[in-house]
Amino acid sequence: MIKNRLSYSTFQILSGFLLACGVFLNACTHPPKTSENQKHQDQKGLKDGDIIFHTSTSSQSKAIALATNSNYTHMGIIFNYQEKLMVFEAVNPVKITPLTDWIKRGKNSAFVVKRLKNHEGFSALEKMKLKKQGLKHLGKPYDLLFEWSDEKMYCSELVYKIYKEALGVELCPLEQIKDFDLSHPEVQSKIKERYKKPINPQEIIVSPDAIFKSEKLEEVSIRLPL
Repeated sequence: MIKNRLSYSTFQILSGFLLACGVFLNACTHPPKTSENQKHQDQKGLKDGDIIFHTSTSSQSKAIALATNSNYTHMGIIFNYQEKLMVFEAVNPVKITPLTDWIKRGKNSAFVVKRLKNHEGFSALEKMKLKKQGLKHLGKPYDLLFEWSDEKMYCSELVYKIYKEALGVELCPLEQIKDFDLSHPEVQSKIKERYKKPINPQEIIVSPDAIFKSEKLEEVSIRLPL
C-alpha cells in the first residue's frame, strides 16, 4: 500500500516537472507575437518625434549645401503612423513617406537621427500634438522661395514649426537670408531660376544645418541598417 502511494507521488512530481519543461520550451520556441513594425522600431531604437536628416539628391541640394555650408540638405520628423514608421516631410507636396523609402532617397542611403537632449520619449499627449500639427500642414505645396509663411512649406520650416506649435520648443535661432553665402555660381543660378524680383535679405529662414547643429538636440543613431 505504501509502495503504491510512493509510486503515485513520484508520478505526480515527474508529470509536474515535464509539464513545466513543456511550458518553458514552448515559450522559448514560440515567443509572444510582436508586430513587424514593433520589431522594426525596437531594433532601430527610433521614437515618435525623432528628427531625421540626409543629403538630398534633388536638383537644389547642392545649392543648399553651398549656401548653408552643410552636407545635410533635407529633413523630416519620424512618426509611428498607421502601424508603420513614417516621415513627415515637406517636398511637393508636404506628405507622409515610409521611413525606408525616405532613407533610400538620400545620397548613399546615409542619414542621421537626432532627438531632444535628456528626453526619454514624448508622452501620449505630446505625440498627439506633434502629429496633429504635422497633419495640419499635409498637402501644402513646397516653398521654392523659402518664405516664412504657412501657405507653403520647405523641409526645415515644417520641422521647426511642428515643434514650436505643438510643444512650444524652438529648436534653433532663426536666421535671415543675408546670413547665408549666396555668392557661389550654382546658388546664383538657382536664385535667377526662381526669383522674379530681388530677394529680401531680411526674410526669416531656418536651414536644415541650423537645426542639425542645435544645442537642444543629440544624435541617437547614424546609418542604421534596414
